[in-house]
Amino acid sequence: MPELRRLHVSHAPAVLAFESANRAYFAAAVPDRGEDFFARFTDRYHALLAEQEAGVCAFHVLLAEDGSVIGRFNLVDIGDHTAELGYRVAQNAAGRGVATATVREVCRLAAADHGLRTVRAATTHQNAASRKVLTRAGFVPVGPADPAHIGGQPGTWFERDLSAPAPTLLPGPGGSTQV
Repeated sequence: MPELRRLHVSHAPAVLAFESANRAYFAAAVPDRGEDFFARFTDRYHALLAEQEAGVCAFHVLLAEDGSVIGRFNLVDIGDHTAELGYRVAQNAAGRGVATATVREVCRLAAADHGLRTVRAATTHQNAASRKVLTRAGFVPVGPADPAHIGGQPGTWFERDLSAPAPTLLPGPGGSTQV
């Protein structure tokens, strides 16, 4: 059973392996992180940990039973009872409801641990899988996203009111079915 954990310095090698192994898969749906991300990974990783320590972000990893990272789920720009959600799931874990279940858990943590009332997420129009995850996790579209914010492509902002109950999910083919 995968386990959601707060990002820690000890996760760095597993996060780098996750990003490297899934780079082409991610680039098919979201802009590539670029060579600089990998060349300066250690510096960037420590900067993320500093942001987390300052309370402006909350970074999480989803760990498989063997300790490998199969997903990253981040709350950024925490303030005024809101935050922005970003996430990515490994290709070998995609399509099984892992992202939906974990986004729902991150939303629960956002309310319980950070006192957030609203979580927002932007996704490109071409990223049907991400739109499905957000919808199944209780997010609703609220308007167009600035293409500069999501890699220069057209997209949509989604929002979740954390005071509203999340939709009930039942197991279904290729993940979960909302009821």
